[in-house]
Amino acid sequence: MKTCCAPARCGNEIAPPPIVAQGALNGAIRTDAILDIPGGSGVLGTDRPVFPQDGEGPLRQTKIAPFRMDQTAVTNARFAAFVADTGYRTDAERLGNSLVFQGLLPENLPPTRAVADAPWWREVSGASWRVAYGPGGPDLEADHPAVHVSWNDARAFAVWAGGRLPTEAEWEHAARGGLGDVRFPWGDEEPNEHDFQPCNIWQGRFPRQDLALDGYAGTAPAKSFQPNGYGLFNMIGNVWEMTVDPFKVRSLKKSVVRANKRRIGLKVSKGGSFLCHRSYCYRYRIAARNSTTANSSTSHMGFRLVYD
Repeated sequence: MKTCCAPARCGNEIAPPPIVAQGALNGAIRTDAILDIPGGSGVLGTDRPVFPQDGEGPLRQTKIAPFRMDQTAVTNARFAAFVADTGYRTDAERLGNSLVFQGLLPENLPPTRAVADAPWWREVSGASWRVAYGPGGPDLEADHPAVHVSWNDARAFAVWAGGRLPTEAEWEHAARGGLGDVRFPWGDEEPNEHDFQPCNIWQGRFPRQDLALDGYAGTAPAKSFQPNGYGLFNMIGNVWEMTVDPFKVRSLKKSVVRANKRRIGLKVSKGGSFLCHRSYCYRYRIAARNSTTANSSTSHMGFRLVYD
């Protein structure tokens, strides 16, 4: 495992094309809406980077074709319908373990192994989308985002659902909600621990004390807080969301070119999660970027789909 905001399994295993058929998107499966996202001239990145080494900048204009997007991250209820229809087994289920934040572990769980340099992440045998905090944890919450889902798994779900993972440009365009060059989906006002908690991130001292001032320790329901200008919920905070794009940094510097070669197989994820805090992982900004391998899964990684 390597350590970062979203710890990743070693290796960049990308599964062959998933052998699943497109399913029927009926009322029993869909519990959320698909919204129209207007196209046109969009912006990507920022001229106010916090982590320049991540490739957050510069701000640049990009053309966006109209598309449709899930109003929320894919929920446990919807993922369960996919599994019931196809018999699909996730990477976490196949490999027998996944990563869970230590503060969410059941009290009676056997000893677990810590991730090097990030001991708040624990490798938990049997953790999967079915038991997000590990065996013996709380029951599955149908309206919460499905987690412990890898990029491989999300791609398989997308085939079944008739959609796809968004590009990074599409995700940022949707997250901005028509506001242009802003830091957050609601504008530039910074969340705080006094009177403004518009999203599900960490409040308190990371990683030992989560004050849960926003109302949630762990994931929140996929449809929580106020939607952005396009009607999308939780575009930042709650769970990281995967994109289809490879993680690369735009630069002609030889050192960056060499680093990009080492990043082959990594995928961009966006939006931050309930574990983000300004003191540790200030990546709950629209332009922020993170990377993970295609077979990685954690208790704070989810996804939503777009449709042409």
